[in-house]
Amino acid sequence: MLVRYNPWQDLNALERQINRLFEDTRVPSTLLQKGRARVPAVELQESEDTIYLKLELPGIEEKDLDIQVTEKAVSISGERKSETKTEDKSVTKTELSYGRFQRIIPLSARIRNTDVTAEYKNGILNLTLPKAETEKNKVVKVNLTKSSV
Repeated sequence: MLVRYNPWQDLNALERQINRLFEDTRVPSTLLQKGRARVPAVELQESEDTIYLKLELPGIEEKDLDIQVTEKAVSISGERKSETKTEDKSVTKTELSYGRFQRIIPLSARIRNTDVTAEYKNGILNLTLPKAETEKNKVVKVNLTKSSV
């Protein structure tokens, strides 16, 4: 029996596998989607001296967050504990949302992790990460030596 080979079929299968791989790491606007805990949305901006990190963490209390910073990455983990209660006439609806999350954000430059500042307000976490001196754009004079031929 002769089977016809279709390379497009393999490419389509590969595309589906890649899409499934990234499906769980996409950044939604809420932490919970389809009953599973999701990672928070992140915005990263960089200047010559500093990296600014902004995370969207709605419904999470400050005490439920754990932030750890190394010279090369930021690790954010926490737990969302939320309860919504709606009463309409004689019907009471309660919606509970619980879930843990963790996100590790690699940084493009080494930072001084002892000088990091954080502000948490209205579900938005702002981190200011000053770059290490060695990572700033320094101009270095290069001396040339004559080569003997």
